[in-house]
Amino acid sequence: MRDLGVGFRYLLKGQRWVARHGRQYGFGLLPGLIALVLYAAALIALAVWGADFVGWATPFADDWAGPWPGLFRGLLTVLLFALGLLLSVLTFTAVTLLIGQPFYDSLSEKADRDVSPDGTAPESGLPLWRELWISGRDSLRIVVRALLWAVLLFALGFVPLAGQTVVPVIGFMVTGFFLTEELTAVALQRREVELRARLALLRGRKTLVWGFGTPLALAFLVPFVAVFLMPGAVAGATLMARDLLGEETGDGDGAKAPVTPSQQPPPIRRDGP
Repeated sequence: MRDLGVGFRYLLKGQRWVARHGRQYGFGLLPGLIALVLYAAALIALAVWGADFVGWATPFADDWAGPWPGLFRGLLTVLLFALGLLLSVLTFTAVTLLIGQPFYDSLSEKADRDVSPDGTAPESGLPLWRELWISGRDSLRIVVRALLWAVLLFALGFVPLAGQTVVPVIGFMVTGFFLTEELTAVALQRREVELRARLALLRGRKTLVWGFGTPLALAFLVPFVAVFLMPGAVAGATLMARDLLGEETGDGDGAKAPVTPSQQPPPIRRDGP
């Protein structure tokens, strides 16, 4: 359980890092603002036309008696908007990182260099178009996994009692895991760690991942907060990626933590075309 606190501290360290580096923070806000406008437009459209869509999709309820058609469709409309909100949280990071790939890669590299004992940072050496291709491809794979989880949790939400208590908690933990994967990918892709190896790293330290990602997922539910936390989240995920790989840091916040055999990083392999 110690890793829960460690993960949360990495989230705070990232916010402190960008607070000390105002220029990187300012540039890091731009992709989030663009993504926020796109997602806000989509959610507003869902709120305005969601009821019409539910009515069109449930013609069988037209012949029901009494208030049941309205109650049934009202519940589905609420659930549809809740699902849209959940998907927004799950995919916001992927879309923002894709839009801001050059900004966040530069920010992550500077954070890497700042805590590295020798003042250096790994570089991918790939052209921008190739980095965008790898990032977009891997993000799509993660989004598909997240969508499958979202559909499953949406269905479990109808289970009495558990659907209103346990399922939301699981939902935030799942969201936190995928958020952390997307954020650590910025630093790990520069180290040529492919998606499967990244997922293996994160699964080996689940409590660390939840300590970092779950509070972030909760914070992202508050309007505009995601935009302002994204630069610091990228910086904090970069510091956490160094921990996952057992790399030393030169800052005063922590020397290299001992790496147990179960936490040893998997072999690093270069992505294919």
